[in-house]
Amino acid sequence: MNTQANEKSYHYGVMRRAIELIDEGGEDLSLEELAKKMGMSSAHFQRLFSAWVGVSPKRYQQYLRLGHAKSLLHDNFTTLGTAHAVGLSGSGRLHDLFLRWEAMSPGEYARKGADMQIYWGWFDSPFGLSLAMGTPKGICGLAFAAETGTEATMADMQSRWPKASFVEDSEMLRPLVTAAFDQRGETALHMIGAPLQIKVWEALLRIPSGQVSTYSEIAQSIGEPRAQRAVGTAVGRNPVSWLIPCHRALRKSGALGGYHWGLPVKRAMLAFEAARSEG
Repeated sequence: MNTQANEKSYHYGVMRRAIELIDEGGEDLSLEELAKKMGMSSAHFQRLFSAWVGVSPKRYQQYLRLGHAKSLLHDNFTTLGTAHAVGLSGSGRLHDLFLRWEAMSPGEYARKGADMQIYWGWFDSPFGLSLAMGTPKGICGLAFAAETGTEATMADMQSRWPKASFVEDSEMLRPLVTAAFDQRGETALHMIGAPLQIKVWEALLRIPSGQVSTYSEIAQSIGEPRAQRAVGTAVGRNPVSWLIPCHRALRKSGALGGYHWGLPVKRAMLAFEAARSEG
């Protein structure tokens, strides 16, 4: 693992610790107080935060506060509208990243990965160690192990396609994963899920970076306003975290809701995107 990759993991560890301290010290913990508790100067913390998100934001510790999600819901809420046609392929843009995707047909999905070869590899990321999985058509899995551990993360992802064969090949995946985390260039997704899940994941792809939506808004947008619980389950079962941005789904109250890979990761992702969009 190269020095730059190690730095990414280190930055997530610093932000993870900052989140804990803000939770313990209250919402009004100043930047100076936070930095002191972390054993560093406020200027050094600012430099680390800027290195983490890649820009110099206007605010720092505010992004990491628990109440930040509620602020996003108030100021950065996205109305998705209704998707009249949900196909099996599409494309979009995330900052300077061009994203194209293809969904597996329902019949193929029902086979649970039989006769499918899925490649996997571990990569560092702004949110700690990540596990990427993919097929020749694109990334089909992106998970984060900082809170759950590597063994549990691998077992979780393999259980989603139990009849597939899994082959370690980081180099095959590296260009797609690098583009995904750098948010520039082009990457591809191969969505492997049930029809309702695909519809929900497509809706998530329509939430812009730095914006959020709610589970009920997503349900409305796919024409299933009464299926909020099923939508919540589909959001939670999203296999390609970060690229399919399930972290942007909140409860109506502004509460974070759940996050499959741990709430600190979700909070870090929201902070990262808010800082980049405002920086």
